[in-house]
Amino acid sequence: MKTYIVIGASSGIGKEITRQLVASNHRVIGTYYNDPVESSQPGLEYHYLNVMDEELNLDFLPDSIDGLVYCPGSIKLRPFSRIKPKQFVEDYELQVLGGVKVLQGALSSLKANTGSSVVMFSTIAVQNGFNFHSQVAASKGAVEGLIRSLAAEWAPNIRVNGIAPSITNTPLAESLLSTDQKKQANAEKHPLKRTGTPEDIANMATFLLTEKSSWITGQIMHVDGGMSSLKV
Repeated sequence: MKTYIVIGASSGIGKEITRQLVASNHRVIGTYYNDPVESSQPGLEYHYLNVMDEELNLDFLPDSIDGLVYCPGSIKLRPFSRIKPKQFVEDYELQVLGGVKVLQGALSSLKANTGSSVVMFSTIAVQNGFNFHSQVAASKGAVEGLIRSLAAEWAPNIRVNGIAPSITNTPLAESLLSTDQKKQANAEKHPLKRTGTPEDIANMATFLLTEKSSWITGQIMHVDGGMSSLKV
């Protein structure tokens, strides 16, 4: 049994990652912010954490962990002319600096276990230009740079990888998939003709967290129904 930290474990992709890890008999320490959760399930515990706080209380971290996944994010799509600079900063604080604070706080626990793994999230919109995605793409582009830099700095003992999904049917994307018509239109944009599910993304995340991916680091894995590379 290994010990994993899931930041943002109460909803969407983080919730599914937690479910898969626990189902594989691993210990999971998850955090929540908007969705309070408790668990009586053996091997699973939750703690409140607001990654936007200037100083994070990470006292719940054990001395040694096998991996950490950082899930908090946002999808705010607006015309560039309507985005205030402060809103770019807020996205950066959530998606980049939140991850920085968590990783700095967890570094000694990651170092204590040779072969530990970190997973963060980007978006298909970093490598593919889409209308109204400048806010999210700017922050996630910084996340990709952070992933590659830390993968180099922390090799060979800590692996760092990222996942760049297309839109996934989670509460975070609820407004974009709020009707059957929107869901169908989105599905048709993908070569595989469906929208991603939390399971699709969590399958890759759990792979990257475990020793099954022990020779992979510094990579951004595209789990996007073929959208980033295929034109059909």
